[in-house]
Amino acid sequence: MFCIKCGTNNSDAAVYCIKCGNQFDLEEETRVATRNPDISSESPGIFSITPTLMFVKLGYLLAVIAAFLLVAVLSIPGVPWWISVPLGMLLLLVPAYYHIRQKLVRYKLTDTMIEIDRGMISRSRQNVPLRRVQDVTVSSTLPQRLLGLGDLVIDNASEQGGKVVLKNIDSPRKYADILLKQMRLLDK
Repeated sequence: MFCIKCGTNNSDAAVYCIKCGNQFDLEEETRVATRNPDISSESPGIFSITPTLMFVKLGYLLAVIAAFLLVAVLSIPGVPWWISVPLGMLLLLVPAYYHIRQKLVRYKLTDTMIEIDRGMISRSRQNVPLRRVQDVTVSSTLPQRLLGLGDLVIDNASEQGGKVVLKNIDSPRKYADILLKQMRLLDK
């Protein structure tokens, strides 16, 4: 019988482990060992967000309207429908491209760092330790302010002297406050 604490092989009649002294239960052999939650490979996330899809949805709406107009304009000179409809549908490729680009970006705040994942075929992950963050700024253009969106600009003390921008975030002030609170917790 194997000890579930240290993994030492003991005799089947043993009551205590010969290495760590763990007392065996009667049904020790049928119990399944579980992973210690404190030794997980990923640190827990405080928040995980993606850029908003509001502009992408607006792009889809405009592409559908433009596709209908294109089909209508092409039907006047007598272009067959089996040519004009696929041409109109090609306009949907533009917002679809931006939709895919937006969905492939994820911003995650863990207890010690900010992780930025990007890409589909070749993925990249940028890690910014919270101890290196010097300033967090919320910036919004006029259209972003009207829609409740904004960018989080994070100044970090890296060797390149970088700024990290989390673009088009819903409720950016809320996430900036969470980020600043987590930075204060690390300073204690």
